[in-house]
Amino acid sequence: MSHSALFAGKVMHMRYRPKRHRLQYSVFSLLLDLDELPSLDKKLRLFGYNRRALISFHDKDHGDGQPNGLRNWVEIRLDEAGLLEPGMQIRVLCYPRILGYVFNPLTLYFCHGKNGLRAVLYEVCNTFGERHTYTIAVGASQQESIRQSCAKDFYVSPFVPMNCHYNFHIEPPGESVLVRIDEEDPDGMLLVASFAANRQELNNRTLLSAFVRHPFMTLKITAGIYWEALLLWRKGAPIYRHIAATNRVASTVVRPSSAGNQAHDPR
Repeated sequence: MSHSALFAGKVMHMRYRPKRHRLQYSVFSLLLDLDELPSLDKKLRLFGYNRRALISFHDKDHGDGQPNGLRNWVEIRLDEAGLLEPGMQIRVLCYPRILGYVFNPLTLYFCHGKNGLRAVLYEVCNTFGERHTYTIAVGASQQESIRQSCAKDFYVSPFVPMNCHYNFHIEPPGESVLVRIDEEDPDGMLLVASFAANRQELNNRTLLSAFVRHPFMTLKITAGIYWEALLLWRKGAPIYRHIAATNRVASTVVRPSSAGNQAHDPR
């Protein structure tokens, strides 16, 4: 049985300060088991792995961008965190390329060991071509509903300050999936972002249906970022200048601290 699937649902963002601002879009994401990608490439006429296709997935869009090197890159992140096991199953939840284009603000990697889910990697991209990944362990008691948190180490939006904290609520992919991020600044809750979707089998029929419903989804995601930025600017949201990342691709191991918070080990 394939672990890969298509998830169709909605993305929602709600900003609370200084003016309320809400957006919601219908989208779909693919859950792709990295070990299944070559077989999916052969089996599905509408899907391509590291090649042109109506809907495709390319290693160079993730991690350090090395061709056919994504599993190795994820395993290095897991090893840095002391979480690597032999033969782990790694499943990536992301937007695919549609007609050759994609922008993924957030990609999640669900890393499974012999005793269940061991870690979630949060790969965040900004529109400046920079990428940062947070690696966070998953406890044995969190297999169905994950609560994680970390400090913000990476510039994302000109309307969100750097001195923020992320609180993640994840219900891992099953018949449905939920990804919710509560972002706080020193004054409290600033915004909430979520993706809630239901599972569909990944086949040519569901891929075609998703394309017909959302033929320009990935282009609309990028256009939507700039459109919503314009609306926020018109509402008077403060602007924070871009702080360039030291490295275009970087990562942080988030470790529990003795105080019950999260300690960061940047890489």
